[in-house]
Amino acid sequence: MRLFAATIFLGAFLLFQVQPLIGKYILPWFGGGPGVWTTCLLFFQTVLLGGYAYSHFISTRLRLKHQADLHLAILLVSLAWLPIVPAESWKPSPETEPVTRILLLLFASIGLPYLALSATGPLLQRWFHLAHPGRSPYRLYSLSNAGSLLALVSYPFVIEPLLSRHTQVLIWSAGLVAFVVVCGACAWRIRRVNLEAGAGAARLDLPNPAPKSGTLAQLMWLVLPAVASVLLLATTNKLCLDVAVVPFLWVAPLGLYLLSFVLCFDHPRWYSRQIFSALFAVGCGVVCYFLTQRSVHLRIQIAGYSVTLFAACMVCHGELYRLRPAPARLTRFYLFIGAGGALGSLLVAVVAPLVLSDYFELQIGLVLLVYLIGVVSLVYHSRDLAIGFATGALAAVLTVPALRASGLTANDWLFSFGYQLRAFYAQYWREIFFGLVLVVVCLRRGWRIGTGEWRRGMSAFPLVMTVLLGSIFTVQMVDDRRNLVESVRNFYGTLKVREYNKIDPVSHFRLLSHGETTHGLQFINPPRRNLPTTYYGATSGVGRTLDFFPGTRRIGLVGLGAGTLATYGRPGDTLRFYDINPAVVSMAQRRFDYLSHTAATVEIVVGDARLQLEDEIRRGNPLLFDVLALDAFSSDAVPVHLLTREAMAIYLQHLRPEGVVAVHVSNRYLNLKPVVEGLARDFGLNIVAISDYPSSEKWWLYASDWLLLTKNQSFLSADEIRDAAEPTVQQPSAMEWTDDYASLWRIMR
Repeated sequence: MRLFAATIFLGAFLLFQVQPLIGKYILPWFGGGPGVWTTCLLFFQTVLLGGYAYSHFISTRLRLKHQADLHLAILLVSLAWLPIVPAESWKPSPETEPVTRILLLLFASIGLPYLALSATGPLLQRWFHLAHPGRSPYRLYSLSNAGSLLALVSYPFVIEPLLSRHTQVLIWSAGLVAFVVVCGACAWRIRRVNLEAGAGAARLDLPNPAPKSGTLAQLMWLVLPAVASVLLLATTNKLCLDVAVVPFLWVAPLGLYLLSFVLCFDHPRWYSRQIFSALFAVGCGVVCYFLTQRSVHLRIQIAGYSVTLFAACMVCHGELYRLRPAPARLTRFYLFIGAGGALGSLLVAVVAPLVLSDYFELQIGLVLLVYLIGVVSLVYHSRDLAIGFATGALAAVLTVPALRASGLTANDWLFSFGYQLRAFYAQYWREIFFGLVLVVVCLRRGWRIGTGEWRRGMSAFPLVMTVLLGSIFTVQMVDDRRNLVESVRNFYGTLKVREYNKIDPVSHFRLLSHGETTHGLQFINPPRRNLPTTYYGATSGVGRTLDFFPGTRRIGLVGLGAGTLATYGRPGDTLRFYDINPAVVSMAQRRFDYLSHTAATVEIVVGDARLQLEDEIRRGNPLLFDVLALDAFSSDAVPVHLLTREAMAIYLQHLRPEGVVAVHVSNRYLNLKPVVEGLARDFGLNIVAISDYPSSEKWWLYASDWLLLTKNQSFLSADEIRDAAEPTVQQPSAMEWTDDYASLWRIMR
């Protein structure tokens, strides 16, 4: 037992330790967006399915001796993949299709080791059941997920801060060698069981009798893990879009997803239908609130989305465990689970970007799970599920107003909560009244109070709530389409162009947004068309910097947006824009005309700015910019790899000795100043901060924060810079980001 348990635990640990490790290697190559991690999860889930299929095939078609020999041979061959460092040749070119490239890269780097590790868990559980027919192997599945969970939790808090990526690779490689050794010991033991048992061996190879699993049950084996996988990836996308794609925000949702497997498959006592269905219903209300508000504190959002995901996964995996077959059909059961996980990943990573104009996967996943709760309640006569969900739906009426009052002191919270509750009731009294009527009707039809007799009427409540929840999300989607001119979704996110004030020729303008962040605004009226707007006014940090340099200038701009900074171009200037998203370039050229009306020469480079600048250095072509403006950090997801020490070293090779690096650090959720201060300290640069707060009359100008890094003393002493600069910068707060480690937790607002 101990040998099997240790081997399964180690394999699961290696299986999930390699996920953030390989993700950190390739993330900067593909722009640092959430699509990179989503595609990685698609690969992991798909190969996991392949491992489950392989283990099911050989466990049902081969004798134990041949199973052990074949699997040990595959493990030995997988060692040829070591070390698992992606080759530099896999770095993408601008015309590369990123999803296919990432999948091929991952297969070439970790394909066979990951497949072998994926297959070992269910295969060893099968061997354990054959060697010990009287003991359930399902607790070993729980142990496997515990090992996976430990790998994920330890990575951002222990592995990543203490070890470089190179050291991590060496340790993981040594772990794989050790795993092959202990797995070989398990294979030897199971071969001895087969050889020594004689006639008993044939008996062990026969499947144990199991109750028939109906078509509906097997469908649930597929659908429940698929919905859990959809919610996992959708929640991860949401968190990463709002903050950054970093290991902490990768592993937190995945860790909760695995924790639900650990608890549900360890013992039935951990899953309560009433508690978790109620918690999930509350979570649905909370998510509805978050999706319509922009002012909620980031930590509250992380907590709300995480709790909702955990409750949803507990419901999915708890009901999945209740529908488990006898151990004789274990590998078939795991095959369905793997297929469901892969299906969910495929829907989010591949299908959704093709058929959905925005990130609606989270809403769709929640509606699907509410529907499944209703189906399970109806088919399997689960009173606990239906009543729990109804209770949670009513509790959400109190939870949402509580969130509105969050962030206040204890003395003010109670008064504010009362005010918010009254306002909430005043705004949604019709919906609340309708919900109460539904609860009463369903209770009356489904449960005879006093006798406790259960009928199916109460199970209708989750099904009715599916319609209501779907209606809410539909209204949100319809509202999102107002004033919309064009919407494009691709690997890098969703871009939308909207027009406002069409009836007013003076104020008529067009706006480009990425998620919830404005990327540009341009007036349609010709006299105001070339007016700099949003974060780029004449009094902003970048506006003052560009106006300082006389004569012709060479300016590098990381982040195109609508091309607003082209308004500062003069005859003879060269403006070189870098943007990884080809859709941004298309939008800027077709829907805005900043680029076509500038007096400067415009060069547009499609691709990750860091990779392109690095490649230009490699070719011996430093561009010698007078100003290099980094404007990629106000978006919904911060590309961390553009603010590391290694990235700054590349930037400075392209900068004239008297040049300036201007970093735009306006961000709703993150205080990036300490990071940029750390870079200035490491490279011996002077740094000043310019915060611009335009008057309300100039509504087209936004408040902005720019940090200017330079060794040019004449620039720093110029009146337009000195008068606007903040008097001091708190250097003790400076922190360092590297390609190996970047902490977001310390800089969250």
